[in-house]
Amino acid sequence: MQIPVTLARTIDALDWPRIETDLATRGCATTGQLFTPKECAQLAAMYDEGGHHFRSRVVMQRHGFGQGEYQYFANPLPPLVAAWRSALYERLAPLANAWASAMGQPADYPGDHAAYLARCHAAGQLRPTPLLLRYDEGDYNCLHQDLYGDLQFPLQLTVLLSRPGVDFTGGEFVLTEQRPRMQSRAEVVSLAQGEAVIFAVNQRPVAGTRGTYRVTMRHGVSRLRSGRRHTVGLIFHDAR
Repeated sequence: MQIPVTLARTIDALDWPRIETDLATRGCATTGQLFTPKECAQLAAMYDEGGHHFRSRVVMQRHGFGQGEYQYFANPLPPLVAAWRSALYERLAPLANAWASAMGQPADYPGDHAAYLARCHAAGQLRPTPLLLRYDEGDYNCLHQDLYGDLQFPLQLTVLLSRPGVDFTGGEFVLTEQRPRMQSRAEVVSLAQGEAVIFAVNQRPVAGTRGTYRVTMRHGVSRLRSGRRHTVGLIFHDAR
C-alpha cells in the first residue's frame, strides 16, 4: 500500500540507533508515541462495535492462554492499522534480514510488505493477524509466541491504547529470554499511551565469546490490578 508521507516522516524520526541497540541487547525496544490519544480512543472503541471490524474473538481462559480476550481484525484492516503495519515492516525488514543472516537462515525478507504477505498467502497463511486485546481487573496473558504458521517475520509490536495509572494499573508487558544452558531472563516494559514496544517473535541472535547463538523469546502481560487495558498487536506475517 502507499505509505502516507506524514507517517513515513514519523517513522524516520524515531530514535532508530537506540531502538536497534535495545533490540540487540534486550530483545525489545520502546518507540515513543506512535498513536495520538484520539487514535487510541477510536481503536479501543472498535472492540465493542464488533461486526465487520473483526474475523474472530478469543476468550483466553477457554484455551488456557490466561484471562481476558482479544479479537483479530478482518480484512480490510482499519486504515490506521494497515498503514502502520506496512510502514513499520519496511523499516524493520533490513533488521530482520540481518538477524536471519546472523542465525544462519535465509536473509530474504522482501522490502515491501505486500510482497511478504503474498509469500505468506502462497504458503497457506491467509488470515490477517493484527488484533485488539482487552484486559479487565484480574486479567493476564500467559507467556507465549505469536507464530501462526511456518513463515514468521521475526519482529512484532504491541501498542498501548489506554492510559496507565488512569485507565488501569498493573498489566505490564513481560518478555522472557531463554538462553542456552542458562536460567531465563525476564524484562518488564512500561509503556505510555500510544507508545509501542517492538520485540522478538521467536528467536533472536546474540553475540557470544564463541560466535553468535540463538535465544528464544516469549511475551505476556502481568495481572491487571484495576481498570481496563486495551492494546493493538501488529504482527507482520499472516496466519494459517
